[in-house]
Amino acid sequence: MFHEYKTSIAEGDQAMVYATPECIYPITVTTGETFNNKFGSFRHSEMIGLKYGSKMWSHDNRGFVYILHATPALWTQVVPHRTQILYLPDISFISLYLDLKPGKVVIESGTGSGSFSHSIARTIAPDGHLYTFEYHEHRAKVAQEEFVQHKLADIVTAEHRDVIMNGFGKSNIADSVFLDLPAPWDAVAPAKDALRKDTIGRICSFSPCIEQVQRTALTLDELGFSDIRMFECLVKDYEVRTVPLPDIETAIGGQKVNFRLSASDRKKRRLDSRTTAVDNDNCDYKEMKVSKPVDEARGHTSYLTFAILAPSE
Repeated sequence: MFHEYKTSIAEGDQAMVYATPECIYPITVTTGETFNNKFGSFRHSEMIGLKYGSKMWSHDNRGFVYILHATPALWTQVVPHRTQILYLPDISFISLYLDLKPGKVVIESGTGSGSFSHSIARTIAPDGHLYTFEYHEHRAKVAQEEFVQHKLADIVTAEHRDVIMNGFGKSNIADSVFLDLPAPWDAVAPAKDALRKDTIGRICSFSPCIEQVQRTALTLDELGFSDIRMFECLVKDYEVRTVPLPDIETAIGGQKVNFRLSASDRKKRRLDSRTTAVDNDNCDYKEMKVSKPVDEARGHTSYLTFAILAPSE
């Protein structure tokens, strides 16, 4: 489901119920089951046969939802957080710099909640393979069950293993390695052994603290990696609004314009019976779209350290 696309909903599909941008729910379509939320009740049996993306009304017509196809991007928004996860800005940046594409072999440690694992699997499908390792036994077991449920078992091999103590158990097979570990510098040597020696190997370390970056960079350099770089992805959101654009005559006349009011707000004010006859907002101005950064922006997530290993064969 997560690495392929189908047009119609079928029994056993993993689907996403989209209520609002903040309320998305994963379900497994099962005859006899009912999904309930504040908009009403939705029977799974009535979803079967609908096209993905369809609007579905509740039985009492109190509200509706959309039934969406499962994708790694949507899964990142709804995944149960067993650990801190990677989000789309970091996922897309890492995928680009590791040169992930169909047919690649990737090693990941640790698996965590599996957010990035799903994106890797879709990117390298159908001929690539992901070997992902998690030192926490319960998290590894849950991740294995999710990969089977999401029909990714042919692409993803999940294993409970402490790679710092025991290595990856792989040699000369991987095109790239991704590390999300407390002490990534201790896993650089096993990663080097796992990377292919007949082509350029790529490695990325995801670390929240700059001290981790420093130790990892030193180890990468000592072990023969080159082009060592560190990046930080910061997302800046912009809000777009419509504002009036007064002409020269209006400005000369001394009329004031409320730039904070949108076109719809000014229309409501004109229709408000309490508005006085002398109201500068009643003037018919041309309008334009403007944007500005939002007052509150997301801060630091982690540092991304990249390096390459030149071929030795």
